[in-house]
Amino acid sequence: MIKQKSKQKIYAFIDSQNLNLGVKSQGWNLDFARFLVYLKSKYNVEKAFLFIGFMAGNTGLYTYLQEAGYICVFKTVLEIKKGKEIVVKGNVDAELVLHTMIEYANYSKAIIVSGDGDFHCLVKYLKEKDKLFRLIIPNRKKYSQLFWEFNPFIAFVDNLKDKLKKREASPQHG
Repeated sequence: MIKQKSKQKIYAFIDSQNLNLGVKSQGWNLDFARFLVYLKSKYNVEKAFLFIGFMAGNTGLYTYLQEAGYICVFKTVLEIKKGKEIVVKGNVDAELVLHTMIEYANYSKAIIVSGDGDFHCLVKYLKEKDKLFRLIIPNRKKYSQLFWEFNPFIAFVDNLKDKLKKREASPQHG
């Protein structure tokens, strides 16, 4: 009897704001549904956790993301008045780190999607434990130098513009 190599379980943990703003800063909009299809086909991602701020008026967006196949982890946002402007803050860093560790025993390898250096300790830990599969960075021109040591694990979203750009016919989703 021939033993088959056990299939690795790959989970993705995605900082939605870093991904969205990183792509927008390059002048294009990401099609989130296509991005998930890409993660599943390229990296065989089994589960994709999307960390996102929750705002009552965005229920259509959240439904779209969940129907696309994301497991959405919501963070309550704060509305902070700065002068005459209202700034919305929904920092998901702690939730992403926490869920990566909650799910730790359930996956073989993890993909972290963010260019935010606040995740350096998480990425370093995953690498040390041989659990880091890929670090996907939204914008090669704007990401933390702390990630340079993980160069062999890095992939950039900007290389995928033609595949992942939101088309005019795509549903409006943020």
